[in-house]
Order: sequence, then C-alpha cells, then structure tokens
Amino acid sequence: MRWLVTGAGGLLGHEVTAALAAEGADAVGLDRRALDVTDPDALAAAFTRHRPGLVVNCAAYTAVEAAEDEEERALLVNGDGPRHLAALCARHGTRLLHLSTDYVFPGDADTPYSEDHPTDPRNAYGRSKRAGERAVLELLPDRGAVVRTAWLHGRHGPNFVRTMTGRARGEGPVDVVADQVGQPTWAADVARLLLALGRTPGARGVFHATNAGRATWYELAREVFRLVGADPGRVRPVSGAAFGGRAPRPPYTVLGHARWQEAGIPPPRPWREALGEALREATGERGAGGSGVPGAPPVPPGQPLQDGDQFGG
Repeated sequence: MRWLVTGAGGLLGHEVTAALAAEGADAVGLDRRALDVTDPDALAAAFTRHRPGLVVNCAAYTAVEAAEDEEERALLVNGDGPRHLAALCARHGTRLLHLSTDYVFPGDADTPYSEDHPTDPRNAYGRSKRAGERAVLELLPDRGAVVRTAWLHGRHGPNFVRTMTGRARGEGPVDVVADQVGQPTWAADVARLLLALGRTPGARGVFHATNAGRATWYELAREVFRLVGADPGRVRPVSGAAFGGRAPRPPYTVLGHARWQEAGIPPPRPWREALGEALREATGERGAGGSGVPGAPPVPPGQPLQDGDQFGG
C-alpha cells in the first residue's frame, strides 16, 4: 500500500514521512509547494500519478490569530481542502486520515472531551477545522478517520517547547499563560499513532492523538526549564488576557482516548514521559545543563507566551 502525506513540510508532516521512511514503507510526502490541497485539479493529478492507498492529510492553515481576519482563507484550506481530498478518496477507494485540532471544542468542560462530544468552536480557526472534520466524516463514513491533536512540539519548525528551551538559555523572568489547560503532545508520538491507525483495517471515525495527562502552558514551560537544567522559578504565571490576542482560546481542551483501545491500539503515553524523551533526543542525550534544542526561535523578552501562529495548531 502506498501512503501519500500532504503538508509534509510541516512539523507533523515531517514526523509522519520520517516514520514511514524508517519503516521502509512505500510513501510519498508532498509539501505545500508540491501540492496545494485547495486546488482540485492538482489533487486529481497527484492521485493519478501516485495512486495512494491511504492519504494522511497534514496540510492545514494554522495561523490562529490571522484566521480571525482571514476566515475565508482558513476555510479554503481547512474545510474545502479536506472535502476535495475526501471526494477523491471516495472515488478511488482510498482511506483518509485527516488531522484536526482540540480547538473544535469550546473549552467549557472540566473532564476530558470524548471523541463523540459535540463540537462548538470559539474562534475562526476552530470553525474552519470543524468544517474539514464534517466533510471527511460525511463523504468517507467507512474509510475516513479524523485525528485530533493539540499543543504539538517536535524537532521541525517553531513550537512552544523549542521556544522555551531557547528562553531557558537566557536570563531573567519568562511570563507564560497559566489559565489554559490542555495536553502537550510530541509530534513523533502522533506519527506513530497515525501509522498504527493506517495499518488497522476498518479503523474509522474520530480519534484523539494527544499525550495523556493535562497541563497549563505555565506548567509545561516549568517542566521544560527543569529538564534542560534551568531554574523553573524564572517562569512566571500570567493570564491569557495578557497575551492580547484577538482569537478567543478555549480554556480547557483535555481530550479522552477511549477510541484507541476500541481499535486495539495502545493509547498515548503521558506527556511528561514523551517530553523527556523528546528533549533527550533533541539535545543529543546531553541531559541536565545541556543547551536545549538548537535553533529555538527567539521571542522578545517580556512577551507572554501561549499557543499561537508560531506554535502550530
């Protein structure tokens, strides 16, 4: 079976294509320049050329703040793109694993959201991702799966954990949002789950691919500082209002993982365990006192930190 990975140039797309290559799978990864998921003709040509048996759609518009002003553009990529893909998959008998987000939920819960909990996004980005979910589930009821993830970190591209390792090497306090609760998630773990899902016959519906447990951005930042040998006391809690963003963030988006067990796939591991392995890998096993992740993007001192355009979605 040939795998086709769209959005292969992004944080998660990199990990999925790397995992497939490591296993010697027959796979093709196409980044945004090679395949625009909003172009039906380009998609049709890609299907004719590569003849995939399974598509992993990692292509997405993830600019949470910008989506408030560009909702039509976000819907084009996150809603129409998956619809075009699902229609082609239905025509060719191809399976589709479509990546979505915790932001489809409003954040008004105090226990983990189940896979079948009603969605009600608070911002334009979440609405655009919900549109893509609906398209996949409607057009591919037997061969489509929606895989929601959140708070991604990894080796490729800017993300919150890389930013924190960069700040840990500096001096002075770091203000981080402390009133949003979610699940820090290692992209490499999501890639492994996607491969397992793709190799499970009949797996369909909605799955939650986040590391287990819960944390605030503040708690995550403190754990990163601790693991790289910096003083966690430098991290200071602030409210989300201090961030000053226009897009409302859901305050609680912890996701449940029951569907993995139903599919016979081991559920995701705890986020602290995954984060520790991610940082050991990124620092070449240098351990405490290491220099953190090379190339972590700079953030102006004094700027409160949370998710956002540069941290994925």
